[in-house]
Amino acid sequence: MHKYEVLYIIRSGLEDEAKNALIERFNAIITQGGGTVDDIEEWGKRKLAYPIDDENEGYYVLEHFTSGTELPRELERNFRISDDVLRYLVTRVGA
Repeated sequence: MHKYEVLYIIRSGLEDEAKNALIERFNAIITQGGGTVDDIEEWGKRKLAYPIDDENEGYYVLEHFTSGTELPRELERNFRISDDVLRYLVTRVGA
């Protein structure tokens, strides 16, 4: 098992209920894949450095999780197919 962190940016125009449902969906992917969510930090709405898909602001979420090596690939696949995620980055933490 390895430790990972993922930072993703959700469209700022999303309603709170839809935003929370999206965060819960990604958490469910982690737990159903045999991983554990260690920490979730919702940074909130922030201005983007440059416009992405005509958006100037995004809702930032940082998660730390522990899982096997296949789960980050599945998580990235789900980020890619979601229209509400502007950008994402999954990185392995530690050695």
